[in-house]
This record gives sequence, C-alpha cells and structure tokens, in this order.
Amino acid sequence: MKIFLTGATGKIGSRFVPYLIKQGHTVRILVRNAERALLLKELGAEVVLGDLLDNENLANTISGVDAVVHLAAQFRGVSEEIAQVSNIDASIALAKAALQAGVTRFVFSSTSLVYSGISRNKPCREDDVLQPVLAYPKTKMVAEEALLKLHREMGLDLRIVRFAFVYGDHDPHIGEFSPIMSTWNPSQRLSLVHHDDVCQSLILAASTSGFDGHIYNVADDIPITVAELLRLNGLPEQVPPNGGWPSFGPCDMVLDTTRIKAELNFRSKYPSFHSAMDNGAL
Repeated sequence: MKIFLTGATGKIGSRFVPYLIKQGHTVRILVRNAERALLLKELGAEVVLGDLLDNENLANTISGVDAVVHLAAQFRGVSEEIAQVSNIDASIALAKAALQAGVTRFVFSSTSLVYSGISRNKPCREDDVLQPVLAYPKTKMVAEEALLKLHREMGLDLRIVRFAFVYGDHDPHIGEFSPIMSTWNPSQRLSLVHHDDVCQSLILAASTSGFDGHIYNVADDIPITVAELLRLNGLPEQVPPNGGWPSFGPCDMVLDTTRIKAELNFRSKYPSFHSAMDNGAL
C-alpha cells in the first residue's frame, strides 16, 4: 500500500513509519519541520513539507495514495483554541482534501479518553454515550462526529481507532504521566496498548475492506491497576490525598475490544503489560 501520514514525528508516528516501511509499504509524510523527519527520510519515507491548515496543494499532496492515516494532534499544554484548530479543523480539512484527491480510505486516531466523564460499570464499547469534560477528548469527540458526517454525506471510507494508554518501545509516556496517575485511586484498573499493537491496528484499519464508518477500541486483553503499573515502573508509591482516594467506576478506563477482534482480526502481540515486560519490549 501507499500511505499518506500526518503526525509522523510524534510518539506513534515515529514508530509507525518504520513499521510500515519494514512491511514493504510506501509512505509519504507531511511535516512542518524537515529536520525532525531526517531519520524517517533516511529509512525511505517520502517527506513533504507543509501545514494542514495552510496548504493550498494538500489534495495534490495526497493524490495517488491508497489511504490517509491521520495521527497529528495537540494533546496537553495548549489552549482550547489551539486544540480546536489542530484537532478538529485540521482533521476536517485533511478529510476534505483526501476526498478531493479521490482517496476515500481515511483512518483517524482518537483516544479512549472520550469515554471519560461518565462512570462506567462495564468495559467501554464503541457505541457508548460520550460526555468527556477535558479539552483534548472533547476535541477528538467533535472531530469524530464531523468525520462521520463526511462519511455519511460524501462517502469518506472512515475508520476511527480509539487508543488506550499507549506505552512500550522506549516511550517514556508512563513516567511522564505518572504525576497525574499517582492521584488516581490505586485500585483503579486501566487498559493499555503497546506501540506494536497500535501499529498493527492502524495497518489493519487502513487495509481491511468492508468496514467503512466503523469505530474500534484498541487495547490489550488484561487491564492493570494503577498501583501495579506504577510499582512495575519503579515509580514512587502513591500517597492518599486529604479526604482519601477518589471514587471510580470499575470500568472507567477499561476497553471492550470485541469489535476490532471480530472485524479486523486484531490479536494483541502483548496482551498485558507483564507480557511486554517479560519480552523486553518496554
């Protein structure tokens, strides 16, 4: 396949591009900083310099590929205005450019954080009601809705993947997020997903026919408690805040992956954090 990719220099993209090239796919990436993409260019990626929201030639840039995989997003540390422009407006502009270029296969990376804001008593499913509070998952939810509208009205062959907490392959994500995670109830369970399985899910979503307009949770098979995850990563033991630990729903951060297994034949390479740790994949 020939794949057009945004967010290639980010945590997921910088691992997904080598994964694609190793499998024999052709990769074209859009970047704003050519220096950050030098290694990916050396690996064989075609690098195009540009910006999603300031690019009159975006449709021409996309032309000729089999699928668009949209990973670029703004996460923490930005204003709501920047998050909206980057996560909503840019996603819509890219999808419309893809349609203009005649490329209808469009994979959109979203987040399991869209399930936040509602207490969950069973694992989160793709058709659950969404009511996120924080800016990042709110923008992802709105972008999902806008892209689904393009699917219904203009034939965008859309696949949405909602990632659990991503880790592995020397990604410092767990350590970086530990100050926030340490305030959660130690008994709270959460689903994770290793970078290798993120890559697997993306290529399955991009290459499998017949499931346009579908949303997929991407996660491992065995959730882990916050306390155990911090302990296994050598992070400080949690100290309860004044008033004790916050309450939580038993499945607030646990994902149901039935659909992606049934429709895309997804099988976790690392079904648990322990399996990744035992295989030296951290």
